[in-house]
Amino acid sequence: MQITTVALVDDHALLRSGLASIVNGFEGFTVLFEAGHGKEFIELVDSQNPPDIVLLDINMPVMDGYETAIWIKKNLPTSKVLVLSMLTNDMPIIRMLRNGVKGYLIKDSMPLVFKEALESIRNNVFYINEQVRDKLIKYVSKESDQDEDTQLLLNITEQEAHFLQQICADKTYKDIAIEMGVGLRTLDTFRDNLFKKLNINSRVGLVLFAIKQGIVAI
Repeated sequence: MQITTVALVDDHALLRSGLASIVNGFEGFTVLFEAGHGKEFIELVDSQNPPDIVLLDINMPVMDGYETAIWIKKNLPTSKVLVLSMLTNDMPIIRMLRNGVKGYLIKDSMPLVFKEALESIRNNVFYINEQVRDKLIKYVSKESDQDEDTQLLLNITEQEAHFLQQICADKTYKDIAIEMGVGLRTLDTFRDNLFKKLNINSRVGLVLFAIKQGIVAI
């Protein structure tokens, strides 16, 4: 059996220790090494033998999960990142998706859910657990029909496409309104029209559609 190697990056030593014991107890998985933050991860990782999966926290000192995910994406293209965080609001999820992560797991998840996440990432299947799954809609988990997507894109106006590009950035709606030179009510209209046209009901859903269709690059 091929063993999947895992690196743990989290600033809480006790949590890392517990996670390491859990991972090592799963058949087919082993912990390669542990790090307390992104800089330590970079110092410890062997680019010639990188971990298959990096289990990554977001809020860490010295070098946080956002920066670390970007570094991994650029320097360790074969390593897949699974976020393990307590953050469930939109912006951390959006930022980590744009930074190339392959899964997002909440820290209070049960061990069986943790195992399911690792197996999904190992098998190149994006994973998100139930606490935030409603934010991510179908575009993460499966490919929709190409003709249907093309028709959806044809129905989007130039201003709505511009709005999609703006919401993928780390900006508030007020910032986006200023950038686009429109009022907040007009922005609400763009958002609500896109919700209806695309059958999406969250900002993260719109971001994922924009990423999937190449409206923004990641």
